[in-house]
Amino acid sequence: MKRNLLKIISVAVVLLIATIGCKKDKNVTNVTLDQNDITLEIGETVTLKATVYPEDAANKVVNWTSSNSTVADVVNGIVTAKEVGKTTITVITEEGNFTAECVVIVTPEWVEINGVKWAKRNVDMPGTFAAKPEDVGMYYKWGSSIGWSCTDPLINSNGDTIWYDIPPGSGTTWSKENDPCPSGWHVPTVAEAQSLIDATIAAEIWQWTTINGVNGRILGTDENTIFLPAAGVRFYDDGFINALGIEGYYWCNSALMMYGNLFGFDSEFIFGTCGFGGYTVRSNGYPLRCVAE
Repeated sequence: MKRNLLKIISVAVVLLIATIGCKKDKNVTNVTLDQNDITLEIGETVTLKATVYPEDAANKVVNWTSSNSTVADVVNGIVTAKEVGKTTITVITEEGNFTAECVVIVTPEWVEINGVKWAKRNVDMPGTFAAKPEDVGMYYKWGSSIGWSCTDPLINSNGDTIWYDIPPGSGTTWSKENDPCPSGWHVPTVAEAQSLIDATIAAEIWQWTTINGVNGRILGTDENTIFLPAAGVRFYDDGFINALGIEGYYWCNSALMMYGNLFGFDSEFIFGTCGFGGYTVRSNGYPLRCVAE
């Protein structure tokens, strides 16, 4: 009986050793990226995701390189656009040296229309652009450096919530110290805004469209255009948001008495800066689209 028991135990041990010996770590066979080509503006970032195969591979360590780090560099899959140009981001597996690539094209932050370089995005927090061209950004009273939220509840860039506590700017020109545009940019002059309207009319571009659920207009020429969201207005008396997705108005840098200049549009018309829609009370809140210095 003891002999049989010892024999059974010996066989079990041999089988266990054999089973353990058959369990080998799985080798890497491939790697892929979730994106193969992307376009960024200077300063933008994107995170690339690498997937190592098989899913249960023992060694999933990867390394990242950029073929031109002056255009865009990469750290742990996070790509940062630095300079206009083109580069290739490559991910390499530590085991097997398998690779996958993503072509990155970095474009300027502006589009030149009628000799004026327009930003592709609205101003968000003072000194910053919104993340996407369709983002409303923040609303500003004329001549003020303080932005207000584009959604309720009402709150400004300083954390205040009382609309009346923040007055509009004074004078006849939006002062440089109160200009919310990022460094190297400014609130457009009436002439610059009118040149955009003129170029749009001359090119017969009347496109009212929707981008990612946001209504707005495409303005510019056949070659170069920008999208302006129909951001509506925060009313001067109570800060209430009105006409969001229906009309769009944008400040210019000049004012007369209690009125500030602006240009605007709806689904049917573009309003020039010298005609209907060319001025309104300074205490209304509108978004900003900057031009380059």
